[in-house]
Amino acid sequence: MSDTAAGLLQVGLLVALLAAVYRPLGGYMARVYTSDKDARIERGTYKLLGVDSKADQTWATYARSVLAFSAVSLIVLYLVQRLQSHLPLSLGLPNVEQGLAFNTAASFVSNTNWQSYSPEATMGHLVQFAGLAVQNFLSAAAGITVAIALIRGFARSKTDRLGNFWVDLTRTVFRVLLPIAVLGTLVLVAMGVVQNLSGGHEVTSLVGQTQHLPGGPVASQEVIKELGTNGGGFYNANSGHPFENPNPLSNLFEIFLLLLIPVSLTRTFGLMVKDKRQGYAILGVMGTLWAAFTFAATLFENQGAGTATQAAGAAMEGKETRFGEWASALFATSTTGTSTGAVNSAHDSFTPLGGGTALFHMMLGEVSPGGTGTGLYGMLVLAVLAVFVAGLMVGRTPEYLKKKITAREMKLVSLYILSTPSLVLAGSAIAMGLAGARASIFNADSPHGFSEVLYAFTSAGNNNGSAFGGLSANTPFFNTTLGLVMLLGRFVPIVIVLALAGSFARQQPVPVNEGTLPTHKALFVAMLVGVVLIVTGLTYFPVLTLGPLAEGL
Repeated sequence: MSDTAAGLLQVGLLVALLAAVYRPLGGYMARVYTSDKDARIERGTYKLLGVDSKADQTWATYARSVLAFSAVSLIVLYLVQRLQSHLPLSLGLPNVEQGLAFNTAASFVSNTNWQSYSPEATMGHLVQFAGLAVQNFLSAAAGITVAIALIRGFARSKTDRLGNFWVDLTRTVFRVLLPIAVLGTLVLVAMGVVQNLSGGHEVTSLVGQTQHLPGGPVASQEVIKELGTNGGGFYNANSGHPFENPNPLSNLFEIFLLLLIPVSLTRTFGLMVKDKRQGYAILGVMGTLWAAFTFAATLFENQGAGTATQAAGAAMEGKETRFGEWASALFATSTTGTSTGAVNSAHDSFTPLGGGTALFHMMLGEVSPGGTGTGLYGMLVLAVLAVFVAGLMVGRTPEYLKKKITAREMKLVSLYILSTPSLVLAGSAIAMGLAGARASIFNADSPHGFSEVLYAFTSAGNNNGSAFGGLSANTPFFNTTLGLVMLLGRFVPIVIVLALAGSFARQQPVPVNEGTLPTHKALFVAMLVGVVLIVTGLTYFPVLTLGPLAEGL
């Protein structure tokens, strides 16, 4: 079978799998968040936390709950790393240095999972599964709860209540993430992914050299890393490591996992606002963008533009021969479009335009289809902007899902759209302007050196976590600045989204009339795609010309 036929087959199979689970999983999640019944384990959790599961919260209380929970998570994860040598299953590894511990704690709590270290040489088993993997569940669940709160803002009227964060968080973990993670772990183990508590084995290679092969609870962390769009690998090679991703079948399953919840949440949205067509429209926008970037990345990587790649006959440097260019491009597009950050190839080794495609995909705001929850609420904010633009065209007050878009809502939308680019561009400018920071950049004066810095801050600000590997990011400057950008890039937009949800929830629905813009038809889908691309292009085109475009041309 040719590479093209095999590539098309895996894309087709992936789409078919997602289509098969779209209705049942999306419907199940809608029932989870609209049910008034609590499971026994959930009631025990509420009692332990001192939570009244029947008490709804205002948007401000909901936001304070998200921030307080995340702050405690940040402190606990930091302390676990700093005390590693005193904990069981530390494998004799020392305590994690304070700057790196802060960066890693900020990374995993913000669902970024940026790793400035080699995990197998830095983190013991307990830190891996009781610290990092736990945050893979909790940070993913927090993102979903915010999306559900925004949906309630559209669905409810004349109220200041958005639900209960603690209830939404608990239900997400126990009813959604844990069941799928357990099943997915069994599937990965069956496919050959490692799952044990071994400290590793010494083996003799074919050339007679001794090599240490570390073991660990890999499969259980691998599944939630993809399912929760986290991305932090158990090994430094991430999903390019054979213990994490042993064969093409496991590779396809991992891509399926990272797209599963973001895609299915669009149906949850349609059901909760009582108009399934709205969910299909949002899915259509996400799918169109994902397909376009998959095509572009595959095209650039298969063309292998550049003297070295053309001389070699293919752009295979930095890619696993088990997967090839098609599977590498598919993984790269899916991971940069979902804020996952997991990689099965070195994005730094992609062709200039192929790497630029992955970079630009993150710059969209991780909305195609985006992270668990973050993708949906990001796309809904952009949908509000698209409706506002359409209203300006025809000279009438814009409405979305029977809610008027007033000056207050547009101020919040504007703040949301400006927050992440401000962090990305300011962070990149500071890094390139400081001599101490430039010392960590390989070929700092070249377009590729600039691309590495821009990629790092784009990845941090959009809570993705993937990287161009040529940047030496484990320095005091980058550990601190990237950690701060990750936290601000996560929680500033969350507060804005919750404020927007509260504003919509207080409104009284307006009746649909002949002047209302239909937001479930192909025209609106095309318009929203255009808004996403134009807003991103206008924001980032100047810096892209200095980096990947300059290098590629």
